[in-house]
Amino acid sequence: MGSIGRCLPTTCRKACTFLESRTKHTSCRARQQGLQSNCKMFYTSNPNKTPRVAVLYQALEPPVIDGIKKPKKPGGYRDSGADIAYNLRNSGDVEVVCPKSTPDPINDSDWCFPDTEEGILEAIGQGATHLWANTILFASHLLQISKALDTYQDQVHVIGQGPLVVEKYDDKEYVNDLLRRLGGFSMPKAWTAHAGQDIISEVPDLSFPVVAKPIRGRGSQGVRVCHSLDELVLHAQELFRDSSSIMLEEFLSGEEITITVMPPTKSGYNSDYWALPVVTRFNHQQGIAPYNGVVAVTSNSRAILESQHNELYDKVIEECKKVARALGTTAPIRIDARRYKDSRSSKFALFDVNMKPNMTGPGRPGRDDQASLTLIVANALGWDYQELLKQILTTSHFLRALRRLEP
Repeated sequence: MGSIGRCLPTTCRKACTFLESRTKHTSCRARQQGLQSNCKMFYTSNPNKTPRVAVLYQALEPPVIDGIKKPKKPGGYRDSGADIAYNLRNSGDVEVVCPKSTPDPINDSDWCFPDTEEGILEAIGQGATHLWANTILFASHLLQISKALDTYQDQVHVIGQGPLVVEKYDDKEYVNDLLRRLGGFSMPKAWTAHAGQDIISEVPDLSFPVVAKPIRGRGSQGVRVCHSLDELVLHAQELFRDSSSIMLEEFLSGEEITITVMPPTKSGYNSDYWALPVVTRFNHQQGIAPYNGVVAVTSNSRAILESQHNELYDKVIEECKKVARALGTTAPIRIDARRYKDSRSSKFALFDVNMKPNMTGPGRPGRDDQASLTLIVANALGWDYQELLKQILTTSHFLRALRRLEP
């Protein structure tokens, strides 16, 4: 390995070594040089100041937005927050501040701070230079509006999206309609149903089977394939308990995949959005990939390496990168797609843009099977969980910059 590689932290060197083994391909040589550049830039830009990371979990109740409320995750992502903090602390290159001075690997709450004003200020008071926003953001979130944080806008980095951006783009109907207006994206047919209205009167051209799902959902919770009007009406009644309107989508019956898109990096090497390889999903339950809180994704997902990609995979990857550009995302996003038909010749349609991909991972006791979809494909690139987290850490922005972002 060259002199630059030898100067990098241990986990960066491991990834560089893996990529060196593939340098017979021009794209892989470029990726190796970029990885080295990313790590070197991030860890040597201020050699006297190691990043001090505090992870935030969701303590705030999500607001009702346009009559729709995104359900709060039980535990508020403390499990993945603890995974992130534990692994970064054990990477050897990053300092992590925690609510407890000697956090217990088994206790999620020992590792991450609530996303309340008090919790955020406590993290900063302990010397955090980077806040990992492992929570749901919205326009009235304290990261956006807290006057007490104004002093730190140009001192504290945030790993995540801009709160104003997330509030708009967490609305799956809005995003899908936006992509249809922009053009150049393959999308399923879609309709909107409203509480108190007759579905057939609202959507006279509806055909079955159809997918009914929340507009501000979380994973595949609340998503169901309905094969008849009676089945749809019953499921819609359940969804209307939390929302004044829901989404109906054409059922895509073919292979399901997911693609993680990374934002441009500060080093300038990745000056544009770039995608990790494809993850394919299988073992669906009643036509839907089960929620990862019920079935671990390691049991129903695997990476498809770039060498196995074909023209249709390449096309959907390009579309996913176009989505990230259109939305101007500042952290990884994950986009789900599915073939229209159960045929290898059928093209993919994009059906879900996830602004906050799940980021669970192994390391703590009892977490060996908790790799996220993004980690599954990162492993295929030769990155372990710690390396993936450190790569994401390089995408941070000052709080002021994220506050200024608008959809």
